[in-house]
Amino acid sequence: MSDVRTGQGVEVDDFDALAPETFDSPHDLYRDLRSRCPVAHSSALGGYWALTRYEDVEAAAKDSQTFISSVRAVIPSDPRGIRRPPLNFDAPAHTPFRRALNRTLTEARLARMEPRFREHAIRELEPLLARGSGDIALEFGATYPAFVAAEWLNLREDKVYHLAKTASVWVDAWRRLDGELVTAKSNEMYEMARALVADRRREPRDPAVDPASSLLAERAEGEPLDEELIVGALRQSLVVGLVAPPLIIGGICVHLSRDRELQDTLRAHPELSASALEEFLRMYTPYRGFCRTASRPVDLHGRRIEPRQPITLVYASANRDESMFPEPDRFILDRPNISRHLAFGRGPHRCLGTSLARVSLRIALEVLLTSTSSIEVVGTIQPTRMPELGAQSVPVRLTRA
Repeated sequence: MSDVRTGQGVEVDDFDALAPETFDSPHDLYRDLRSRCPVAHSSALGGYWALTRYEDVEAAAKDSQTFISSVRAVIPSDPRGIRRPPLNFDAPAHTPFRRALNRTLTEARLARMEPRFREHAIRELEPLLARGSGDIALEFGATYPAFVAAEWLNLREDKVYHLAKTASVWVDAWRRLDGELVTAKSNEMYEMARALVADRRREPRDPAVDPASSLLAERAEGEPLDEELIVGALRQSLVVGLVAPPLIIGGICVHLSRDRELQDTLRAHPELSASALEEFLRMYTPYRGFCRTASRPVDLHGRRIEPRQPITLVYASANRDESMFPEPDRFILDRPNISRHLAFGRGPHRCLGTSLARVSLRIALEVLLTSTSSIEVVGTIQPTRMPELGAQSVPVRLTRA
């Protein structure tokens, strides 16, 4: 295989990043790339590398000196060049923002929020149960996580449906590269974040239970954080927890529809839900476009990645790497090394909301199973595109328990 020197002559396409896809086809592609071309290049979307093997993805995620996040965070990237902490900042610049947000995600606080999460899940699933059908990803998968985010951020409930709709339109426009709509919806979320900061300046809350107040109280080398960066961090917080859950929930329902025996087993044994969720997270990891940029030349598997070239860490491929997870396309409850999955990343940029995501998704799974006697996909599954992977539309028939 040839080296790729973007902008210096030859560009090699090892795969067609813009080829039509189905729900399952990306996993076939990544299985092939892991075998024949684990460091693959595409000239699409401005040109980027894709690391597809578990060992390489994990190593790059941990090596934040070589693989930096401050140039771009995803492929395709924001053409406006906007950088929001903590995702778009490298250490140590991102550390105060992570510290402030982590302060509000303690085990004790999550335990207190859990009953409210369950109330939201039951309520948001009810319209689909009443009709006996609906789109589990676009409806329940979009609104329930918005209420989870609202509980964490202490947003007013009357703003939640607007947030869910705005975030859904924003992410769809991003996938379609509709820059005008991306900007319009992003600005709406910025206004929500600015209003939140203004409110907490007027009436501060306990930093241990309020992310905006925690960011305002945080200090970096004795100085308060820049207010516009606080707004950016909250703007990111408003949407980051709304992108992945619909895809994961959709993927879970596709799998359960295909495997009725597993569906019945998990329904009969709710104590298995936490273990089942980890295997679902491994199998239906929703990210393939999280990006780093090389800070120096990198030689890997016979390829040369030059400085400033973007590299995607294909977590979804790493989590189906046969060398790490035997029979990777098979659901194995209590898989011995399941704790090694990379659904939440690894290293300095490991997902801040990991604990929040686990609690809220476990509750979603439990409510889906306890509220129904059958979950069946009955329409066309619409797959998403870069930077995510999964099903963004999953029509289902639900039979009430």
